[in-house]
Amino acid sequence: MTPRHLTLGHSPDPDDAFMFYGLATDQLETKGWSFEHILQDIQTLNDRATRGELDITAISIHAYPYVSDKYALTNCGASMGEGYGPMVVAREAMTIEDLRGKKIAIPGEMTTAFLGLNLLLGKGEFTHEVVMFDEILQHVEAGKADAGLIIHEGQLTYARHGLALVVDLGVWWKELTNLPLPLGGNCIRRELGKEAMTEVAGVLKGSIQFSLANRDAAVKHSLQYARDLDTKLADTFVGMYVNDRTVDYGDEGREAVREILQRGADAGIVPAVDTIDFIG
Repeated sequence: MTPRHLTLGHSPDPDDAFMFYGLATDQLETKGWSFEHILQDIQTLNDRATRGELDITAISIHAYPYVSDKYALTNCGASMGEGYGPMVVAREAMTIEDLRGKKIAIPGEMTTAFLGLNLLLGKGEFTHEVVMFDEILQHVEAGKADAGLIIHEGQLTYARHGLALVVDLGVWWKELTNLPLPLGGNCIRRELGKEAMTEVAGVLKGSIQFSLANRDAAVKHSLQYARDLDTKLADTFVGMYVNDRTVDYGDEGREAVREILQRGADAGIVPAVDTIDFIG
């Protein structure tokens, strides 16, 4: 059978590289599907999803209401903060109240981190500028913004830049809702049809399970995308965001997605979504 070719977008980060290790190294049965890996930052992938450009793509949960007509979420591939998540850091000690009216560097307007920050502080209660996620620490350190909203491995390395933690959004969200903070997921093009979507979601789930079963090799593979992380820290970071919830959201994880998007809609930050589909 001729392989059916799909484009697969994900971030050049250790957690995504770990997740797709089996697929990227051709060690997985793909049921006749072939995958072209397209590595771009999450803000770019969110933008591309609004145009329906990729068959499968990593996406910020914040962006899902803008693409739900074109894509469904797969029930695997979630990145969730279990009482931890994106952080706001600054050059000096601040309180959450101090952040109001400040200029905050953010990794993208459709990132879930930005949605969380707006829910925390209130829409319009601060100014922001978009900075590439891997440049935010240096940006704040250089005094170009009052604070920075950091994602990915910056959560483990910000102290190296002499920066202080103001708030961990995952901690705030857990205290507010007693739910994990749903940050990112994978979505798949609806035009493929339900049968194909389900089959492909199964392949993606198989890749995650393969990586978890071959952790050392998968972490080693992910190191090529681990900025400023040694093997131990890369393993720690991967463990934070690739785990049982990545294999399957679970009832609590699906509830968390619905909760943050409902709160975002109630606050006028995102469009309302009536039904959120989880495939697979």
